[in-house]
Amino acid sequence: MSTKRKFHIPTDAEDAALTRAAESDPDSPPLTDAQLKSMRPARDVLPELLGRERADALMKRRGRPALPESERKVPLTMRADRDVVEAFKATGDGWQTRMNDALRAYAKSHHLLPR
Repeated sequence: MSTKRKFHIPTDAEDAALTRAAESDPDSPPLTDAQLKSMRPARDVLPELLGRERADALMKRRGRPALPESERKVPLTMRADRDVVEAFKATGDGWQTRMNDALRAYAKSHHLLPR
């Protein structure tokens, strides 16, 4: 069974009905062209409203900071013997890191990488 999402593109009649329903909602009227033109990005408005420190805290990117290009891992597709892969997987979470460490140790011992 496919896990790919199936999108339903509404017919013209369905689209018109959705538009009418949205426009009749008193809590969310459509924006005028003038309102759309007056909008500014949050990064420009928040410091004025909240101050720089609070704005920076709100807009801080989540997750780990990006590594420099030279330190980023490279996605790799390769074929390996089943028993080797299963042996690493049997060691639990982090098996790909341990496999990388084993390849690094080999490359260093064979003078393929600087020591």
